[in-house]
Amino acid sequence: MKEHYKKSIRFSLGIAVITFVLAALFSIISTFLLDGVGWYFGIIIVLCIVLVGVFFDMLGIAATAADEIPFHAMAAEKVSGANHSILIVRNADRFASFCNDVIGDISGIVSGTAAAIVVLQISLGIGFDEGSGSQFTISVIFTSIIAALTVGGKALGKFLAMRFSTKIILYAGRMIAFMEKHLHITILPPIKKQKRKKTLRR
Repeated sequence: MKEHYKKSIRFSLGIAVITFVLAALFSIISTFLLDGVGWYFGIIIVLCIVLVGVFFDMLGIAATAADEIPFHAMAAEKVSGANHSILIVRNADRFASFCNDVIGDISGIVSGTAAAIVVLQISLGIGFDEGSGSQFTISVIFTSIIAALTVGGKALGKFLAMRFSTKIILYAGRMIAFMEKHLHITILPPIKKQKRKKTLRR
């Protein structure tokens, strides 16, 4: 029981460190991309950040909804990505935690920050004074649109994840297999072979 708690604490600390690093990277990249570009490009960048959050949220839900059995049949037929799909399903809690809590939440925070920058760009581009009522109106409208797209996109993603979980996880397994083969990045632990217990004959 104590070992279980230790593993949970180690995983939580690991996720916290990964979140810190990825949040910093997301913030730096988004700020760099938004610096010096027109507000129309800024809107596209914000929408891309929202789509990243929606996509990973869908992956996390699909992992918890998928069944392991179909992937064993695919693995027997040497279908590409089947073995990695089995690993995703077996580690569904951690995979979903990373996709939903880490990438999903970071995308939400960064998209909000990026949206504020875009609102400022729109206001300055149109000629509104900073802190004016017009800028406030643009901020409310744009923030509401981003929130609606985020929530609506995640609702659609959940529907697709529940309905097509096997196909979605198979594609995710293929992506991970490609990364491990060509980029030599190990994302998931290998499948452990279960040892058969020897029966004693009397």
